[in-house]
Amino acid sequence: MVRVTTPPAHPPQSPTAPPVPDRRTALRSGAALAAGTLTAGCSTTGAAAPPPTPTPTPTQPRPTDSHPATATPGDATATATATAPTPRAFPSQPAEITHGPRTRPRVALTFHGQGDPAIAASVLGEAEKAGARVTVLAVGTWLDEHPDIARRILDGGHDLGNHTLHHLDINSMPEADADAEIRGCADRLRRLTGSIGTWFRASRTARASPEVARLARRAGYPHVLSYDVDSLDYTSPGAPAVTRKVIGEVRNGSVVSLHFGYADTVTALPSLLHELDRRGLRAVTTTELLS
Repeated sequence: MVRVTTPPAHPPQSPTAPPVPDRRTALRSGAALAAGTLTAGCSTTGAAAPPPTPTPTPTQPRPTDSHPATATPGDATATATATAPTPRAFPSQPAEITHGPRTRPRVALTFHGQGDPAIAASVLGEAEKAGARVTVLAVGTWLDEHPDIARRILDGGHDLGNHTLHHLDINSMPEADADAEIRGCADRLRRLTGSIGTWFRASRTARASPEVARLARRAGYPHVLSYDVDSLDYTSPGAPAVTRKVIGEVRNGSVVSLHFGYADTVTALPSLLHELDRRGLRAVTTTELLS
């Protein structure tokens, strides 16, 4: 009797034939391809599934970088992301500004930033209680001694500017020394706030020389800020005399020169602000005055 053997439906592969991928291998390859496509999609803005939060890099500021007041004073890296205002050009104004528009009932009280920081804080507090904003022109060495004051000024909504590094007679200096005075203070402001400040005022003089004005422009300040009313508070004449001097000369658009370093100024400020208000004059920053 002859036995007949039926061949199998799927004959085994020859040992020398190339392997055919089985179902498990194909599934693994498909999963890998899909994972790659999903990763590419997540890196595109608007993807349905956002990628994991990346580790912060130098080009992605950490949350603490947005609060320069908490940074170590003098740390340029920590304060570089500050958003302090920068200088602006006012095309209708001259190179040296002594006053703002005479058509609006606004005045700018500007303070030379130097002296006891407690007096400065008191002046700022009195202004803020009255709803007033001021402009502070800071001396660079004062900022070195009291670095926190820069952020205090800005946090109060006030203007902050440059009043040279050492507060010397800048008009009488050689060009290189005058340039160093302007840039030295600008560097301190930038380090503390991220900006060179909104204004520059020449030191030990009511008006800048053409040479100093040119150096200020080269350092980044389109204008020199002067004034048309001098309070003479630095002569310590007494608070009533300071108030009388200012109120007797102030008018629409005036820029008033005052100082942080004298107790008479603190004592005079409430009555001075009251008198300005009684005459319908609002104390604003110099930037607001000219805007």
